[in-house]
Amino acid sequence: MKTVEAKHLVKTYRNGEVKALNDLSLDVEEGTVLGVLGPNGAGKTTTVRILATLLKPDSGSAIVAGIDVIKNPEKVREVIGLSGQYAAVDETLTGWDNLVMFGRLYHLGRQKSVDRANELLERFDLTEAAKRPITTYSGGMRRRLDLAASLIVRPKVLFLDEPTTGLDPRGRQDMWSVIQELVTGGVTVLLTTQYLEEADQLADDIAVIDRGTVIARGTSDALKTQVGGEKLEITVENTDIAKTQEIVAKVSGHSAYVNTRTVSAPVVNGSRDLMEALRALDDAKIHPLDIGLRRPSLDDVFLSLTGHVAEEVNEEALTPMKGRKK
Repeated sequence: MKTVEAKHLVKTYRNGEVKALNDLSLDVEEGTVLGVLGPNGAGKTTTVRILATLLKPDSGSAIVAGIDVIKNPEKVREVIGLSGQYAAVDETLTGWDNLVMFGRLYHLGRQKSVDRANELLERFDLTEAAKRPITTYSGGMRRRLDLAASLIVRPKVLFLDEPTTGLDPRGRQDMWSVIQELVTGGVTVLLTTQYLEEADQLADDIAVIDRGTVIARGTSDALKTQVGGEKLEITVENTDIAKTQEIVAKVSGHSAYVNTRTVSAPVVNGSRDLMEALRALDDAKIHPLDIGLRRPSLDDVFLSLTGHVAEEVNEEALTPMKGRKK
């Protein structure tokens, strides 16, 4: 069952000079995560804002949880949660006050708002900081609080617009765990990201957007295969290059490429191929200066799919203030 369906969305800015969305269509199956991958300006944020009723498209249609986004935006807001790129909390209030305020705005009533705030603060490990002003929170704490606020109404559908922007590796891992827990509980998630690794970790399916349209759709494995998958890269002394090239080609099954002192080739079996290469190097008494597996980057995906690297546009600056989260 499709919980989110967008068809032929078009959105322009500056009197039609800038086309943020260009006939974009995508859908999300119930209880799954769709990762929407693309650089700044690709159309990710505009897509989320239309689906979350913050913007109206110039043309096209969108259905969320069986409700028409354009005809019944109020009904849509009752069943969705939204966490944007920047924490949408009131800096002058405490974490607890923010969540209670969101509950009251959703008409939960005083006691239910308090109960839900306490529940979410505990769930996101923010109880000790609950009565502290937001100005004392770290970036990771603010992101967790913003996600907590988006869950006040126990949404059926959650829109996450680059939820780990600005987080350190540990903060990103913590956020991934929370998102995975929500999906296990039955929430449908549309997640935008610039990180292939993030989509790889969280998404059941991935849509790649470039210049306002979907240019590829598939699982993480399918996309990695399309861009050549992982590469084994080994850096050695000049005297060992020829033998290392021979070893890498044998492990890979493809010709090995040499760039200065680094030998590389695509591999299918990841860590198993890496260990095979290490054993072969050891047998040949070659001590690599560096060795590892290189995953495809966002630029690799775009270069493979479009023939050009990802070009960034400040999509945030194109969006009218009326549609922005504070």
